[in-house]
Formats: sequence, structure tokens, C-alpha cells
Amino acid sequence: MSIRLANRIGWGMAVATSAALLLPVDIASSQGEQGFSQNAPVGLTLDRDKQTIKSAKRVDLTRNFATLPLHKGTARGQTVWYVITDTSDARIARQLGINHSPKLRNVRRGCPHCAQTVKSTSRILGSTPADFEGAPDFSPNRSLLPGRTPFPARSFTDGARAGRGYSPYVRIGGTDVTYNAPIVATGDGPFDVTTHENTHDRTLGIDTRKMTTDHLFIRGFSNGQPILYLSFDSSDAFTAALERSTFVPALADLAFANGGGHARSARASIFTFVNAKRGLERSAPAAGASDGPGRAQGLTHAMADGLTNRDAAVANPEVLEGFRKGADVSNIFDVFPVGSRARDRREYSPAWDLQVGVYSPTAVARGMNGLKQDANVVRRLAARGLITSPGGVPLGSSGVVINCPALAFLHSPPRSPRTPVAGVQP
Repeated sequence: MSIRLANRIGWGMAVATSAALLLPVDIASSQGEQGFSQNAPVGLTLDRDKQTIKSAKRVDLTRNFATLPLHKGTARGQTVWYVITDTSDARIARQLGINHSPKLRNVRRGCPHCAQTVKSTSRILGSTPADFEGAPDFSPNRSLLPGRTPFPARSFTDGARAGRGYSPYVRIGGTDVTYNAPIVATGDGPFDVTTHENTHDRTLGIDTRKMTTDHLFIRGFSNGQPILYLSFDSSDAFTAALERSTFVPALADLAFANGGGHARSARASIFTFVNAKRGLERSAPAAGASDGPGRAQGLTHAMADGLTNRDAAVANPEVLEGFRKGADVSNIFDVFPVGSRARDRREYSPAWDLQVGVYSPTAVARGMNGLKQDANVVRRLAARGLITSPGGVPLGSSGVVINCPALAFLHSPPRSPRTPVAGVQP
């Protein structure tokens, strides 16, 4: 287990909680000979031309989920269900309606175990049954109890954990194309989408008849614009607990820390904060929180709302409403797959190298720890010593990798980074 970052900031030791298998009573659910249908209720739909994952059936802004195509496979004799969000091949990306990420070619660079090999009769993942080397164990019960401040945590337990051989990044044997294909459920049903005994902790619905799954997204930022992104896996136990993701320690070995901007790296850069201001967006519109008054972000913010120890489920509407108002971590992507510059599009990767910022006492006293939406603004503040990594060292990689594919943007496409002027204001 990777606990370097946790130890540096003083995170607590993990404790387990228990939860009973429970199917929600207020989700559309039915069982038939051909499978199970559990679908989250439909609310306000995002315009399809704002999706980067074009294959998503719809993006729901009322309950913060994307309905994604579901694929069936096996792993060590067990039935598994997975989604496909990114690939290293541009032609296949267009064909499948997913993100193109050239940097995924580097997943196995110096790290053979960072991608698993799947067996398939087709050279295109998802078009025929696939047999995976490994799968997550979704049965552990996730918990996260805030501390007094409320960060660091008083205690936490990661939920889903990678089984032997599992990585969300896969290649079909005999090919050199890498896919981001995280497994979101295991078994033949029924599927627990409330306490998530056999589903991902962000799975709100799963339909094995229509072959779709409803996956909770996160509201974040890139290039000065509000974006939506998915979260599936993390190399760090605490981050996995906070983001309701699968703990996959092997991802920490991806090439390479502080690798953003390097052609040989599998990673891109993403930013969060320890001591940013906290609070939900006041009077969030029907489309949910974006960048309005009161909007906040970061670790302390995400742990201050009382939702971290509750399951994300349609059966818990107050949890989903909290996320709609901006209660999640709301990280900052350095780049986005629809960037106007080819070099930025090449830099995009769903494997994000997490940089954790701490505002200096001077920055906090001046009120400069408010909402940030652009990575270059963060870098400018770091260059002035107003943001550091934990412990006061220069801002850089925390050693944590998170698998967070881009999903969509709320308003305008994040085409290019903002160019902050001298004396940048928060």
C-alpha cells in the first residue's frame, strides 16, 4: 500500500466498517431472464456536443452521472463488466467514440505490470468477449471519517481493491494498442448499487439488458473552464477512499513522476489543494455547480460536507445533491483532449500525476486560496512561493496516480491554458 503522501500530511490509519447488501428502493430496477436493469432516474441532460466521450448515451446534470456503454468479459473464471473511455489509437478512438490519448502507449514503458493483457478474438476491445488477467475486489467497505479540521482524516478504509493482475489499462494480446477499460462490476447479478458490494463505488446503475452503466462523475476545471470527468482508480489508498475509486497500487509505477510534458511519460499533471477555501456554490443553477460564488475545491473542502462516509447511490439523494452543488474535490486538469494545440492534445492522459498544493500563510491571509481553474495560474503562484507541496517543498508530484478520464465540458471547450499576467490575482 502506498502511504507516502498520507504519512507526509498526517493521515490516519485505516479502519473498516461494514454494510449489508441492499438494492435501492427508488431506482428503476427489474430482473429478467436476459439480465438485470437498474437505471438511475433521468434529469437534466447535457448537450451531446459538449461530451468528449461521444459514446456516452447521455450525461445527467441533476444526479451527476454519465450513462456509458457496458461490456461483458471474464477474469479468472468470473464474469466482469467494464467500460472503455480512452485509447492510444486515434482511429479506434473515433470508431468507439472515446478519448484519444497517445500517452497511453507509454503505460508499459518500464512497467509491464501497469497494463494487463486480455484475450479476445477481435483486435478491437469490446467487439467480442474479452478475458482479463485480473479484476477488482469490490467487497471491502469504504469508509472515511473527517478529522477535526476536517483534514487530515481521523480514519479511512479504501473500498474496492485491485485483485491479482488487475490494471484498468489493457492491451489485447498481439496488438500494441492500449485502452483505458476499468472494470465496474463483477458477477452475474443481482448488482448492489447502494453499498457497492459487487460494483464500483461510483456506480449508480447497471443494466445488463441495454448494456449500460450509470457512473457518477466529478465537476472540475481545465484551462479556465468547468469540466466533468470520471474517476475509476487510484494508486493511493486515501485518495481511492476520498474519490470512491478502486485502489490499484501498481499505477504508482507508471512512467514517470513529474512526467507531464515528456513524450515518454504515461502521465499528465493534475492539481488539488490541502487548504483551499471550502463551501458549496451558492444558488447553483439547474445544470449544477460550475464557477459561481461560493464554489470551492480541494481535500479539506471535500471532507467538510459530511458526505465522505456515506455511499454514493440513488437511494441517498442528499449525497448526489451535494455533489451537484460542488462538494467533490474538483481538481484541475493541466490539459484537455479538445485543446486547440496539437501538443496539448498529445499531452492528455487519463493517468494523472497528482500534485497536492498547500497555500502559504501569506496566501491564506490575503485570501488567495480561492477557486483556481487553470494549471498555469497554479504554477505562477507556486513560482512566487505562495503554493508549495506538503512540507514546504516546491510544488511537484505527490507520487499518486489517479485514473480520471475526461468526460465533457459545461460551457465552452477548454481550448488552451490561460496566460496569467504578472501579479496574477486569485
